[in-house]
Amino acid sequence: MAAYKEPGIEARRNAAAEARAKALAKLKAKPPIDPAVQAERIAKAQAREQAQAEKRQAAKEAREQAALDKAARIAAERPAPEPTEAERKAARDARYAARKARKK
Repeated sequence: MAAYKEPGIEARRNAAAEARAKALAKLKAKPPIDPAVQAERIAKAQAREQAQAEKRQAAKEAREQAALDKAARIAAERPAPEPTEAERKAARDARYAARKARKK
């Protein structure tokens, strides 16, 4: 029994050429796509792409609205800032004036 002989470069090149020729023959034997079918496929693809774009836009708007809601909620939960010195003085003066007005 003869030992296994590894194919040489020429045998590999011939095998690759045969495979290429078979693939090309198979591709050439395929019937051309009907233009109506091709147009229908393109229309379906465009409709699918449009639906996906609308879905992405809706999701983006929902994320933006959620971020705005969160910012508003955080702002509402934040305690009021400390009044400035001028505001405290104005409030004190208003209380004083109200007290004086009651005594009259």
